[in-house]
Formats: sequence, structure tokens, C-alpha cells
Amino acid sequence: MPAKTWRVLTAKVGLDGHDRGVKVVSRALRDAGVEVIYAGLRQTPEMVIEAAIQEDVDAIGISLHSGAHMTLIPRVLELLKERKATDIIVFGGGIIPDDDAAALKRMGVAEIFGPGTSLQTIVEFVNRGFKAAA
Repeated sequence: MPAKTWRVLTAKVGLDGHDRGVKVVSRALRDAGVEVIYAGLRQTPEMVIEAAIQEDVDAIGISLHSGAHMTLIPRVLELLKERKATDIIVFGGGIIPDDDAAALKRMGVAEIFGPGTSLQTIVEFVNRGFKAAA
């Protein structure tokens, strides 16, 4: 039986315009066989959730460098609950301090990838079914 092809929506949420990292991650995931839908820059949490539901994705990958991660990512999680779409996994990356990353994980974010994380680590995370390495 063939392995599942994962569908992942990647997006830049908020006013952050630094999109090189999310584009590189999106391409690495695509090259690894993941179906990637890139939502683009300056997305609102509402726009991301609507796209994720419409595209029937397995996960949402959010990239943030603006410092608004403790507002925007929790809002994404809240909207998933409101739309009864908590089966969609959320992971993130960018400039997110370790303490905030830990708090986001306690809220339900599957993983946070900081600067310098290898693309292979992110690809393996997705291929393991969105489970972090032990």
C-alpha cells in the first residue's frame, strides 16, 4: 500500500513580509512528495483557516517573524475549534523564543521550527505523520 500523500497549507500570517523561509520549506516539502498549497503573504488567521478547510489539508504550516506569534497562532487554533476542524495539525516556524514555542505547543501546536532547522528535519516531521522525533 502506498504511503499517504500529505496535504499541507503553508502561509505567512500577519504583516510579516519575510517569505523566503516559508517558500524554501514549501519547496522542500513539495520535492519530498508532499502536496503543498502556499497561501502567500499577509494572511489573516481567518483566511488561512478558510483556505485550509476548502483545500482539505492535513496540516497548516505557519511562518512568523513579526513577533505576533502569541496572538496569531492561538487565533488559528481557536478558529480551527470554532470550525470543528481540529483534525488539521498546526506547526510553525520563524523567530519564536523557546518559552513561547513551549507555550504554543501546550496550546496544541504540533511543532515549532526555529532558525537553522534543517529542511530534512521538517520533511521527516511531516513524513512521520506530524510527530516530532523523540
